[in-house]
Amino acid sequence: MSPKIRKTLVRIEYKDISISRQCELLTVARSVVYYEPKPKPDDTVIANLIYDIWYKNPEFGVRRMTDKLRLDGLIINKKKVHRLYRQMGIQAIYTKPKTSIKDDGNRTFPYLLKEMDITKPNQVWMTDITYIRLRSGFVYLCALIDVYSRYIVGYNISNTMDALLCTDTLDNALVNYSKPEIINSDQGSQFTGEMWINKLISNNIKISHTGTGRCIDNVYIERFWRSIKHEKINLSEFNSINELERIISNYILHYNNDRPHRSLQGKTPNMIYNS
Repeated sequence: MSPKIRKTLVRIEYKDISISRQCELLTVARSVVYYEPKPKPDDTVIANLIYDIWYKNPEFGVRRMTDKLRLDGLIINKKKVHRLYRQMGIQAIYTKPKTSIKDDGNRTFPYLLKEMDITKPNQVWMTDITYIRLRSGFVYLCALIDVYSRYIVGYNISNTMDALLCTDTLDNALVNYSKPEIINSDQGSQFTGEMWINKLISNNIKISHTGTGRCIDNVYIERFWRSIKHEKINLSEFNSINELERIISNYILHYNNDRPHRSLQGKTPNMIYNS
């Protein structure tokens, strides 16, 4: 039996018999027996593994991704994972920018809704921005809700989070619905900047801003974000902004016209808004 054939009979997993003793029993020199490591996967294979894990767990940063890959049997260090993250253009979602960043140079207005009795449609609208993750990045959704009826009077989607997203949403709503008396928003720079403020003043709409750190002051639009994400967005697959826009459009039609609200005594927003 040739040394090449005999060395294949040596088993490293045999704990009771050493490699040297196995070589002696097989009459093969110890020097010809060596460990042949498994071939390491190339960067493309590792990148695909990282993407599959990140898509299911977008909150994973470099450290947690490294730990997960090691648990799955891959020998890899944090430096390599960081390099692949950078090359692939992915990040953990918690590192993304906030949607409500205050600009100290902008104008803020008092909160007007405290103890106000809201008794009719178009008395008060609320607005806000939220972000939605696509495979290729993030997009931003701005919406306007009528507080009395919970009716969504306008929305808009953009891949940039600027004041134009908000003013376009308002322009579309004013074309289709009656002008509100008040619009309430948070103190994000989009809603305290000159473009938004001048738009409301020119339309003779009173401006209301929530208190700092008081998301409850804008509670109705916050509840809408929770509904659309829980009931539709988190359950859907989409690869482009066009697919997302179709999903959101269909959901808002359902939300306004078919979805009963317990706070509206089981009626739909459309029934209350157009009553």
